[in-house]
Amino acid sequence: MTQDFIVFPKVGECSYVSCYCEENVWKLCEQVKKNNPSVLPKCYSVFVSNAGRTVPLWRQKAGRGDDKVVIWDYHVFFMHCVGQNRCLVYDLDTTLPFPTYFHKYVTETFRSDLALRPEHHRVFRVIPAEEYLAEFASDRRHMRRPDNTWIKPPPPYPPIATSGTSHSLDDFICMTPGKGPGTVHSLSQFVQQFYKPPNLQQTTQQNQ
Repeated sequence: MTQDFIVFPKVGECSYVSCYCEENVWKLCEQVKKNNPSVLPKCYSVFVSNAGRTVPLWRQKAGRGDDKVVIWDYHVFFMHCVGQNRCLVYDLDTTLPFPTYFHKYVTETFRSDLALRPEHHRVFRVIPAEEYLAEFASDRRHMRRPDNTWIKPPPPYPPIATSGTSHSLDDFICMTPGKGPGTVHSLSQFVQQFYKPPNLQQTTQQNQ
């Protein structure tokens, strides 16, 4: 990966709290805006979920078995498009390298919907990093039990809020097309949007 700019050279230098992936990614966006603002327009926050909030992902640190598979209600990762149809994925919860090229990450993390029940098909909400920084908010209510104790310890910094709301997380997890921030894609649409095979890139260039 030496030929591409690595926006986060070391995973240990990134803000990370287990089970708060949406805030971890917000912090990555914040870090880019502070240290590499010219790169921010090429960066995205990507939410993965579905209507039933049951999405299988492989190669996750919290996963089980040799394939490290886990079923989340949702997951969030950071993506930097370093060139035409060439993106790097930064997932703080993956067992894959940090970062990993888009095609490898998608192939090993999501595999295919063909072998899954329809209720487990993954849907993706892609939000430009600048928009994510401006609109995301979470008072962490989803991480509290009915008795108000924490399911998992929260990050040490104050909850993320905007001038208009203290909680917009549900708008990001919702996978209804046309509603909420960013754009919503199926797995195949997501791949088509951000990955073009090298031979197809060459053919496109020759036809121009």
